[in-house]
Amino acid sequence: MGNEAVGSSSTRLITLRGNSGSGKSVVAAAIRAARPVGTVAILGQDLIRRDVLGTGDDAAGHPIGLIDVAGRYLLERGLDVIIEGILNAKWYSQALPRLVADHRGVSRSYIYDLSFEETVRRHATKPVATAFGEAEMRQWYRGLQPIADLDESVITADDSLDATVARILKDCWPSDS
Repeated sequence: MGNEAVGSSSTRLITLRGNSGSGKSVVAAAIRAARPVGTVAILGQDLIRRDVLGTGDDAAGHPIGLIDVAGRYLLERGLDVIIEGILNAKWYSQALPRLVADHRGVSRSYIYDLSFEETVRRHATKPVATAFGEAEMRQWYRGLQPIADLDESVITADDSLDATVARILKDCWPSDS
């Protein structure tokens, strides 16, 4: 896996990392909705771990490899790709920077820096709020875990959903702004 150029000068690769409840999935969906239909693929870590692989974590490495392979596949076919999830630095500090380095197009990385209390507050507003709660979120919470080689831009509690989406759209498609 990796270490070969992928995508084209016109493809975008976006990584959105942060603790459970941060708002990553909502932002990814809003970015896709703002772009032409069929041009943006979202690789959600939760979907790959839970629905595709039926596991709760990345310890075995399968989600990491699958995200890498799927991201490369989609970029090679001309789609813009958003990779979103907790994407724990412990497990993703090699794979994500390698994919970004191999990408020929525009690559931007973002990380949420939110307090545990803020993630719980945001989670309570989601349709899946009853699927898991504060106790599980506390087990998953890792605070701010930047990956140095990603040059991640920070998203804070002061950044609204609309402002965050607008910022990412401007960063990744500046000629459209």
